[in-house]
Amino acid sequence: MKLVVVGFGQCGGRIADEFSKLNKKAHSQRGVDIITGTYAVNTDAADLSGLTSIKRDYQHRILIGSRKTGGHGVGKINELGAEIAREDSDKVIDAIRTTKRFFETDAFLFIASVSGGTGSGAISVMTQQVKERYADKPIYNLLVLPFEHEETTEDRTVYNAATCLKSCYSVSDAIFLVDNQRFVRKDSSIKGNLAKINSMISEPFYNMLCAGEEKKPKYIASKVLDAGDIIQTLVGWTVIGYGKAEIPLLRFPRSRSDFRKKGGETLKGIQTMDEAVSELSLKCNPLDAKRALYLISAPAKEMNVDLIKALGDYMRDIAPEALIRNGDYPRERGMTDVTVILSELSDVEKVRNYYTKSTSLIPEFRKRQEETESKLKVIEDTSKDIPSLL
Repeated sequence: MKLVVVGFGQCGGRIADEFSKLNKKAHSQRGVDIITGTYAVNTDAADLSGLTSIKRDYQHRILIGSRKTGGHGVGKINELGAEIAREDSDKVIDAIRTTKRFFETDAFLFIASVSGGTGSGAISVMTQQVKERYADKPIYNLLVLPFEHEETTEDRTVYNAATCLKSCYSVSDAIFLVDNQRFVRKDSSIKGNLAKINSMISEPFYNMLCAGEEKKPKYIASKVLDAGDIIQTLVGWTVIGYGKAEIPLLRFPRSRSDFRKKGGETLKGIQTMDEAVSELSLKCNPLDAKRALYLISAPAKEMNVDLIKALGDYMRDIAPEALIRNGDYPRERGMTDVTVILSELSDVEKVRNYYTKSTSLIPEFRKRQEETESKLKVIEDTSKDIPSLL
């Protein structure tokens, strides 16, 4: 599957940068391309300068709203981010139009944090604008939810998250939800933590995108997971998970008939899927999923019918109401990994909580504004008899 990836705001731009690195990795290691174009869109010039993999020209690092912001961001006001995106949407669309192999693109992936200003405001507006131009290609949003400390220290974070989630759900074909808090490593530096989180967010997509683009016959799967399977799976609220386990390389391999080896292959695959489910990008109840997908990637000799059946039974047990698609990918060496997607979730507790909190915050915001205006009026009335020097 080939994507056009666009990151909005600081968070979205940095994750898009990781997808650009994934494409370079796929090209050098596997001879395939999974990203036809990667772009970063921001109102802050400094954030765009901090990227390392996306091309440095103005058509790939797109600065919008410079007349209103002076290239210094929107200060977490996502209404302003949405207004700027609406005014400068032609810049982004013109850039996408110049993608060299755009005709090969299967879908768009737009990325942003829901709590900021530029990304939170711009992503839904640009999804709507691009959807009007390219109605035949699905547009997926990858939305990053804030850390717990951001939610508790700043009310605006919760409000931005709720408005962004509601707006994106109404225009995108599917939304990948990613909870920052599930990836945090408390003993790491801030810079190291964020870099690692961004890498972990993009990593689950690697084999899933590569599987359908493979060209070498020996790496073609028995059951190929192609763009059609992915597109038919992705609907509405979606989560993605990834698990991996090393396979010990034996100096004197046991024979194929060894019952321990065969049982170990199946057990290793089940443990890997268990890790993928436990490491889903957002805590959810798999029973709420109406569509699901899993891909196992391992050396060809490590995959057998028993393993595929066991993984299918596992997925059916945790998501009994889901339409399940699957595939295998005989690519990895010394490694078994499983990618899991649960989609068309009927209930997402985290999203519901944002909506509830935001609804109660709106009257509070109005009350604060009225109190501020009232206090300013008192100061003006007190000073009315004092002469002015102007």
